[in-house]
Amino acid sequence: MKTDIEISQEVDLLPIKKVAESIELTEDDLELFGKYKAKIDFSTIQNLAGKEEGNLILVTSINPTPAGEGKSTVTIGLGDALNHIGKKTVIALREPSLGPVMGIKGGATGGGYAQVLPMEDINLHFTGDMHAITTANNALSALLDNHIQQGNELNIDARRVIWKRVVDLNDRELRQVIVGLGGPIQGVPREDGFDITVASEIMAILCLASDLEDLKFRLGNIVIGYTFDREPVTVSDLGVQGALTLLLKEAIKPNLVQTIYGTAALVHGGPFANIAHGCNSILATKTALKLGDYVVTEAGFGADLGAEKFLDIKVPNLKKAPDAVVIVATIRALKMHGGVEKTALKEENIPALVKGFDNLEKHVENMKSYGLPVVVAINEFVDDTENEILALLDLCKTIDVPVELTSVWEKGAEGGIALAKRVIQVIEEQSSEFQTIYQMGMNLEDKINAIVTKIYGGSNVTFSKKAKNQLATFEKYGWDRLPVCMAKTQYSLSDDPQKLGCPKGFTITIRELVPKIGAGFIVALTGDVMTMPGLPKKPAALNMDVDKDGHAIGLF
Repeated sequence: MKTDIEISQEVDLLPIKKVAESIELTEDDLELFGKYKAKIDFSTIQNLAGKEEGNLILVTSINPTPAGEGKSTVTIGLGDALNHIGKKTVIALREPSLGPVMGIKGGATGGGYAQVLPMEDINLHFTGDMHAITTANNALSALLDNHIQQGNELNIDARRVIWKRVVDLNDRELRQVIVGLGGPIQGVPREDGFDITVASEIMAILCLASDLEDLKFRLGNIVIGYTFDREPVTVSDLGVQGALTLLLKEAIKPNLVQTIYGTAALVHGGPFANIAHGCNSILATKTALKLGDYVVTEAGFGADLGAEKFLDIKVPNLKKAPDAVVIVATIRALKMHGGVEKTALKEENIPALVKGFDNLEKHVENMKSYGLPVVVAINEFVDDTENEILALLDLCKTIDVPVELTSVWEKGAEGGIALAKRVIQVIEEQSSEFQTIYQMGMNLEDKINAIVTKIYGGSNVTFSKKAKNQLATFEKYGWDRLPVCMAKTQYSLSDDPQKLGCPKGFTITIRELVPKIGAGFIVALTGDVMTMPGLPKKPAALNMDVDKDGHAIGLF
């Protein structure tokens, strides 16, 4: 069986100019990065503003498991299938982070015969967006510490600096550090820490900004710390929002690549879904909607995280709700949610499948609660038995949700045709009556309660002493009217990764709240979610190499 990279390296890629022509763009609309990658020029984006938007299809999934769900693969395969049956389609995806690529999760370019290409470029340095975000983030840290060193006119309390440095790798050693050691000329000693780049507020801002002016405005609103009088200090106070915008002026432009089948794909931005909002950029999605009759995009992790944030945070900024939601599930993953160990997944186990179906049912219920049409995509694996497939199809009938098998990993576009036709049918026959799960006028506590009780299925929310104090502070500054970005484990509807399936009666504990005023939301930290992940015992990097001709080896 060929690996993903072997499949990708056998593909004769189209020149990116030919891909652009398929969505009515010319070479003048592009800024080329070699033959197969390009950024879309700002003037082109502005010229598209008056065009009618296509239909938006959001792909999400059940809670992920080590068994695999294949959400990105289905997203790409669905886009290819729609194009295959004559529907002008553009795919909009997030960029991968080097942390998961070199760690355990892998990349974000799909798999098998449903991939975006060139996959090794996209999974590594791509067009430099991640590096630009890292540089802008750390430039702010340097400018902040320099201000404190050079007289501290803003009266910043170094003990209450909340802005962290970042690196686009999993490096647990950097979670908590001391900076400024070595004497007076080396700076002012203080506690600091590193997040992974995709957890930076600058990443979230890049993905939510509508243009350069909006980007600059949002950067200026970043809260970097507090004064000795406990008043917030922003980037605008420091006066460096212009410099940060300058560092990001190229990174904000959407990237154009292609799938194995030559379908146009805009791959741009990559905030994590458990510690950020988990969606690709507003600019990429909006541009795709102007260029295609159908746009297929995804939200990170399960529907309780990525889809909830897409709908409650991204949609109000995008000003366009999905016309349909596709929830990806696998029989393997549902059996794990039903209590089966990973080593026993090849064995037929319908009782476990029935038990694990509760997880899928909850996600279907949640997406319908937003007033959106839902389709279930069963991502087939070779070990799925006929009895298990029939049982899952029957279970979907009991909750009155359309369902289709998909095998795009093995068969590419052909394997997604049934799903593509069903999604089109649902869009044409069912109208979207979108509503968010909470209203912006609600306070933070009520918004968090709404998410926990309505989306997670929990019964209660408790707040640590620190979080309670922060609620009062945020209300004082009017921040309590912002949306909530829940930082929670992706593996469970609860904040305990061991509680699989559809747990009930649990309590979510909010240990800390983090203001992301530039991004325009408040992060609520639960459980043991880390903003700087660590590497596993045997990271994926151990399998990676490059041959004498510069071709990547072992990259999935």
